[in-house]
Amino acid sequence: MDTSKRIIELKSFMEKNNVKASIIINFENQYYMSGFKAITYSRPVVLVVEMEQTSLIVPALEENHAFSEAQADRLYVYYEHPEKSDKGTSYLDHVKTLLSKYPVGTKIGVEFHSLSIKVAHLLEDLRLELFDIGEKMAIMRYIKDSQEIELIKESGRLVSLALSESLKHTKPGITEMELDQYGNQTLFEETSSKHPDATLEFFAMSPSGIERSVMPHVFSNTRKLESHDIIIHSRQVGLNGYRAECERTFFVGQPTEQQKTAFQAALEAQLTALEVIKAGISAKEVDNAARKVFQEAGLEEYSIHRTGHGIGIGLHEEPSLRFDNDLILQEGMVFTIEPGIYIPGVGGFRHSDTVILTDKGTELITEYPREMRDLIF
Repeated sequence: MDTSKRIIELKSFMEKNNVKASIIINFENQYYMSGFKAITYSRPVVLVVEMEQTSLIVPALEENHAFSEAQADRLYVYYEHPEKSDKGTSYLDHVKTLLSKYPVGTKIGVEFHSLSIKVAHLLEDLRLELFDIGEKMAIMRYIKDSQEIELIKESGRLVSLALSESLKHTKPGITEMELDQYGNQTLFEETSSKHPDATLEFFAMSPSGIERSVMPHVFSNTRKLESHDIIIHSRQVGLNGYRAECERTFFVGQPTEQQKTAFQAALEAQLTALEVIKAGISAKEVDNAARKVFQEAGLEEYSIHRTGHGIGIGLHEEPSLRFDNDLILQEGMVFTIEPGIYIPGVGGFRHSDTVILTDKGTELITEYPREMRDLIF
């Protein structure tokens, strides 16, 4: 991952707004700007972008990792073992060292949505002016470059493969977790054989039954699938940091008439959104098109979330396909298309696919049959 163009773009934005340094704390933005991603952030990591240099502040246990992968000019390390405690035990000491040279009133870029109170108090003590760069960081991530697109496409293939393998093993008596593991195992094997030295992130959930499927985000558990269950199997895969998503609603045995009606409405809403979405229209037009299907079916009160969201480094990222988003969509944006309805006593219904907006139209990069006839096991 070459982050140099991104650093140049951020510095240009900083110069235009008279910002002398920017502190990046959001871990997704850190990865986007430096190529460094830790497993856990219980010990703070801070990326500082100045006009003259880029610095990464890390705990000692991440020193070798950051030295190997981070694209930064300087590495600052803080320690939690006594043998090196004289070199600093707090990330705040390094932040202060880097920023104390700036005069009172200097503009410092921060992500308002990620700024910790501790860092904010430090900047206030230094009497520096805070300037929000959070929106700029989000906008920079809207458009994926060619390298990002290729990783997302391969993630789309992998997530479709994993979803297919899990659904292939559907039967009464297995748990939600067991359903997930069939796809997980295939995902691990395929990635290991096709992508040496790659990193893999994955997420799967399979809420089953009438009561659990109406909860859009809930962990898989040890509930066993039963005859006449409805299940929403949801997956994301991230290859080398970049994600795609695929989800399908399916049944163990024949659905009820109410479930058939709701399923068809959710399917039509997704197909409508997939047909409508393209560069040059607004985000809200996509949401409104899907929402109209639910309104015509008299099910609009059960459509409780947006039609889709951006995806890339993050599980969910901007832009959102929401009724109140006037943003005009552009080539290079990547979205999930996942209008859903959740009807108490009937079940939840949601398919999701990942699409890339191109100069030739919309490219669908996930695939599994969507029709009810293919989703009854």
